[in-house]
Amino acid sequence: MKFLQRIDLISFLKFTTRERFDWITPACIFTLSLFGLFFIYSAQFATEQEDWSKQLVYIGLGVVVYIVTSLLDYRLWLKYAHWVYIPALVFLVAVLIPGIGTTHGMGARRWIQLGPGSFQPSEFAKIAVLFATASILTGSKLGTVRDSLQVLIKLALAVGLPMLLIVAEPDLGSALAIAPMVFAMLYVSNLSTRFFAGALGVFAFLVGMVALDVWQYSKYIEENKLDYIRDTGSYEKHSWLPLKDYQRNRVLAFAMPGEVDPTGIGWNSRQSLISVGSGGLIGKGWTEGTQAKLGYLPRAVAHNDFIFSVIAEEKGFLGSITVIGLFGVVLWNGLRIAGIARDRFGALLALGVTVLFTVHVFVNIAMTVGLVPVKGIPLPFISYGGTFVLSCCLLQGLVQSVYRFRRDF
Repeated sequence: MKFLQRIDLISFLKFTTRERFDWITPACIFTLSLFGLFFIYSAQFATEQEDWSKQLVYIGLGVVVYIVTSLLDYRLWLKYAHWVYIPALVFLVAVLIPGIGTTHGMGARRWIQLGPGSFQPSEFAKIAVLFATASILTGSKLGTVRDSLQVLIKLALAVGLPMLLIVAEPDLGSALAIAPMVFAMLYVSNLSTRFFAGALGVFAFLVGMVALDVWQYSKYIEENKLDYIRDTGSYEKHSWLPLKDYQRNRVLAFAMPGEVDPTGIGWNSRQSLISVGSGGLIGKGWTEGTQAKLGYLPRAVAHNDFIFSVIAEEKGFLGSITVIGLFGVVLWNGLRIAGIARDRFGALLALGVTVLFTVHVFVNIAMTVGLVPVKGIPLPFISYGGTFVLSCCLLQGLVQSVYRFRRDF
């Protein structure tokens, strides 16, 4: 009851006043959500699927989540962060259990079936890690690495455990999206630069190990005269890195497209490039794109991870730059709100959310234009997905709460 008492009538009446409510981000979110509805419909125009109607329901629920989260004083989460973190771990463990977690595509066990819909625990885990990191850093004094060693160990456990569970699904994209968020929050917490130098060295080492492993994988395929598609899974038994062969194939398709069957692993990336390139300045027109309509851009991904390709083909450069511009405003406004937050916890929350969204936007769009390997990272408010839409609304609701409570009523 004390939790619900935080939402009172006076707070609700003041909710939409200009000095208490920031309209910039909600306006952009509304526009991006409309883009999502229209182009999910267009991506499935030639099929009998109507996921746009489900997305409309998710957006409606997301509006409720956004408003409720905005009305709650964000400082409440400092006290109850562990009540979010513990259930998140439970869900991450549960999804790995056969019979509870369900698989889609490549055998990844990332969803828990709930009636007609499904729930993706990794999205909940991102929120939990955000709360845990912000609460730990708020209650700690950071200086040199030696002085902060206890805090860093605590943070490594709090962040590392859910990340390992997410990688085990496997959902490498979600795990990688968490890391920059945590490092950005550490950076503004006045941690010694030696830590970041060491972290950069570890990152370079890990990248080198992955590159070596993928190279050895390509040699293994060649020496044993195996097929990149049919024999996926044969090499991962010989490697100590927790990577699946289909993930190695994605890296190879990006780094050495000529070495991998272009009609297999490299197909999505190639068709996405065709979609983006064929849009020209103003595009072919809504529902007139041929890549998704004819199935060249696979219908399993056209309405979610590759939705930006559909937008680029049908609305061209102008439509693409509009979407990028709207995201730019959302991200800029998030940084602005972090800068005017009343306390450290609010600043960390707003910054963490903004960096997490930055990773999603950059990686998703870069993936569709061939700048990074294909990863399952959706585009906020545009890609189809119930759990993702709700988590995005909750996260942006937190930023709105930081703005609203930047000074006392």
